[in-house]
Amino acid sequence: MDSKLLKVFVSVANKKSISKAADSLKYAQSNVTSRIKQLEKNLGCKLFHRVPSGVLLTQEGERLYPHAVEIIKKIELAVLDVKDMLKQEQLIIASTESNAVTRIVNFLINMHKEFPNTQLELITNTTNVIKEMIMEYKVDIAFISGIPKENELIVLNKIDEELVLVQPLEEVVPNVFLSFKKGCAYSNFAQDYLFELTQVEHKKLEFGSYDTILGCVKAGMGKSILPLSIVKKLRFEDEVKVLKLNKNAWDMPTCLVCRKDNIPKIADYLKELEL
Repeated sequence: MDSKLLKVFVSVANKKSISKAADSLKYAQSNVTSRIKQLEKNLGCKLFHRVPSGVLLTQEGERLYPHAVEIIKKIELAVLDVKDMLKQEQLIIASTESNAVTRIVNFLINMHKEFPNTQLELITNTTNVIKEMIMEYKVDIAFISGIPKENELIVLNKIDEELVLVQPLEEVVPNVFLSFKKGCAYSNFAQDYLFELTQVEHKKLEFGSYDTILGCVKAGMGKSILPLSIVKKLRFEDEVKVLKLNKNAWDMPTCLVCRKDNIPKIADYLKELEL
């Protein structure tokens, strides 16, 4: 099977549009269409449904997609090995928002200093989304919250975090849990922890930034569970009540991970780097 056809297929699937895929690949739209038709002819099945907004994968397309992504990545890695490329030319990094707040800037500065010719790209999101991205080879390395359970992932480096319960300075605290957006590992843990601690269901309010969460805690809207490093970084230590959690109740380090079959060439440097 022609890997170039698979590359076009993956691009169309990701963009959900033949025209957008053509722009991304710098191909003529007719070229992309003909390559998709050729791949469908080779496989003997239809890979996309046409819809008003673009295209969607058929059931057969859904089954082909993960195999196509893996084949393309392995071919790219094989080419790099054959060429014996000793330098890490590009590194796509994903990071949780919590890690981005506290230490990603220093990490990027160190990377740029040590590897000035390496092109760096940063993506931030929640742990759940980031793990999906690294599993699909969309990023090379990732900072996630908690030790990964996926067998395909390995931990290159680890930073211990201290989780704390933050509450308003007032004595009366409403049973409201102020959470980062859906998919945040801290939020998933915190709801269970708060229920075990208080035996009370907390109303959940989701926000898009830790600064906003801490500001709302300060204003008396509710409570949250966050890494102490974020509270310190955003200078809220004296603005809210900070209570340490029982260390036996959680194990939530920030881990720098990669796929076992996509280990970056600078892995030894990343393992030794003080984060």
